[in-house]
Amino acid sequence: MSAWTIFLAILVFSVIILFHEFGHFIVAKWNKVKVLEFSLGMGPRLISWVKTSEGRKIMFLKSSAFLEEHPEYNEQTIYSWKLLPFGGSCMMLGEEEDIADDSSFSRKSVYARMAIIFAGPFFNFILAFIFSVILTAVMGYQSPQITVVADNTPAQKSGLQVGDVVKEINGKTMTIDGDISLYTAYYGFPKGEDVTMVVERDGQEKTIVMKPELMKDASGNENYRIGINHGKWEKVGILGNLKYSTYEMKYWIETVVKSLQGLVTKRFKASDVSGPVGIVSTMGKNIEASGDKDNGGGPGMMVMSMIYWLAL
Repeated sequence: MSAWTIFLAILVFSVIILFHEFGHFIVAKWNKVKVLEFSLGMGPRLISWVKTSEGRKIMFLKSSAFLEEHPEYNEQTIYSWKLLPFGGSCMMLGEEEDIADDSSFSRKSVYARMAIIFAGPFFNFILAFIFSVILTAVMGYQSPQITVVADNTPAQKSGLQVGDVVKEINGKTMTIDGDISLYTAYYGFPKGEDVTMVVERDGQEKTIVMKPELMKDASGNENYRIGINHGKWEKVGILGNLKYSTYEMKYWIETVVKSLQGLVTKRFKASDVSGPVGIVSTMGKNIEASGDKDNGGGPGMMVMSMIYWLAL
């Protein structure tokens, strides 16, 4: 894992955390809760700034003890950038204890406190949607179109063709290519069970039934498959951009929910789920791939790769 990948990963997570904490911050302010400090990072403060009666003041390397000794700085929110580039915080008065003050978090109504807590993850969804819209506007979306039909496979024998757009698999609606990947990862193609696929070809829908066969993938793993590749990038207009960005968000929410369900039901193993290290590693591979000009890469794709991971 290169230093460049680690730097970009820190940048990505910092933006996500900052936006998350900003959600708590803005709703806390709206509910007239006193925010003691809004910070990015953890550990000792590098830079802090606060609005005082004498105007805005910038401070360097000030400890909590120093701030406690100068109560004039506690009348307004202190904004800080801290040493360790991990995490962030939105510290509110009365967040951890009951304080008899009208601006205390603990003295606000249940609905106000719920709104403040919910605002953090909700703002993450807003951030993801914004970058999803940008990504779709620049690159388009991946339609659930069949791009390869392998020879002597159930797909070829049943009459599937390159260019067919998958609409349904066993009654499940497919709107983007990710839906097919999610279906095959979560449900798979059980041995001996027919697969009913509805596809659109030349403007008409066709229903095709096939029986999966045991096949090896590129890594040599055996599983029941039908023998297709899928996913084609397509550009859309403004309304289509909003439409497919919404579908993309729906796909990722469903992926998270089904992943958690899979862990509970032991359909998936804990090792199948990536933590921060796994995410950074995968991000590095995407960034490296983005530089492959034969794959349509270059600097632009590197930026898009970062946007893509922010959206996740």
